[in-house]
Amino acid sequence: MALREGALRAKLLLCSRTLSKFASFSFARSLSELVSSQSVTSKPPEIADDHLIYTQEHSALKEALRKLIDQEINPYVDQWEAEGTFPAHKIFKILGNAGFLGVNKPVEYGGLGLDFSYSVAVAEELGNIRCGGIPMAIGVQSDMATPALARFGSDELKKEFLLTSIMGDKVACLGVSEVGAGSDVSSIKTKAVKKGDEYVINGGKMWTTSGTQADWMCLLANTSDGPPHKNKSLICLPMNLPGVHIARKISKMGMWSSDTAEVFFDDVRVPCKNIIGQEGMGFTYQMLQFQEERLWAVANIVTTMDNIIQETINYTRQRRIFQLPVLHHQAVHFRLAELQTEVELLRSLLYRATAMYIKGNDVTKLASMAKLKAGRLARELSDSCLQYWGGMGYTSDVPVSRFYRLD
Repeated sequence: MALREGALRAKLLLCSRTLSKFASFSFARSLSELVSSQSVTSKPPEIADDHLIYTQEHSALKEALRKLIDQEINPYVDQWEAEGTFPAHKIFKILGNAGFLGVNKPVEYGGLGLDFSYSVAVAEELGNIRCGGIPMAIGVQSDMATPALARFGSDELKKEFLLTSIMGDKVACLGVSEVGAGSDVSSIKTKAVKKGDEYVINGGKMWTTSGTQADWMCLLANTSDGPPHKNKSLICLPMNLPGVHIARKISKMGMWSSDTAEVFFDDVRVPCKNIIGQEGMGFTYQMLQFQEERLWAVANIVTTMDNIIQETINYTRQRRIFQLPVLHHQAVHFRLAELQTEVELLRSLLYRATAMYIKGNDVTKLASMAKLKAGRLARELSDSCLQYWGGMGYTSDVPVSRFYRLD
């Protein structure tokens, strides 16, 4: 029933196109809430004839999001890239009103209650944003900072932090990586010591996406001196508490429009009730959501790679060397065809893993393979496509240069 209700919500998102701009997206959620209160009994929507896992409802959801991207985000990307930040509260509120920040989250906390395949569809469509920083920040909000809270958090925490994040009223960030503890999560040093009914937190976090704008952090900290995989807990940490210091906004090679912060904690006091789930289970909770994080990231970059290849094809049709369009030189033509084939193979792996995951299977291996392939293919693709743009590829005016610097 939940899937069918969600399907109807997706249709209503598409129907809202007749309304004016921002109002249409807000109206879509109000209609969604109305439908979710009704009893709907029908068989699940059928898979579309031309797609492995998507239904017409997936397509409707993607089309509504594409309209929002074209109206509210892409016209301003160049400005936000130049400024080194984007207005997260404004954009997240627009996305939240339309339901895109909680596609697979519970309806009672503002989500649409759909399965993870709809989150993959949203991630794919976000790849049409003409930079990498904004989709990354949206992914942190919807699929990195909130999954453990949605799955293991108390009702009180969900109302305070999950609901407001899904609705776009609060910007979330994830506090895991530290100096000397990036990929090796078990090596983090930040401590949360229990004193009475509070945790006193000291330490720091690095590479915090949306860190300068965030209202709260999903913080991973050591809450005991036990084994490194069993002594960590996730804590909902308001960023306006005394002792939370934004040390600096980090200047990066890419992802310019997404602010990234270094954050320090100096005797920050947080109520013990702000812990997500059980104390000591933070490392496990963090690992559990990696399957979804990896698949989300792959879905997002697959669309971006599609777009880079197509824009390169369009440009090499116009650019001429040796009396021929660049595209008509066999070495170029063959390489672009090869890259398109590689992207399509990656997409098939993504859809296979997603189909298995929503049926309850462990897809850790497939998700890891997909992420590995996506990273390597992105490097190969950017290297190849950039050279076909000639001098234009060296400028910051074209998407291929942003993609080359992982933006």
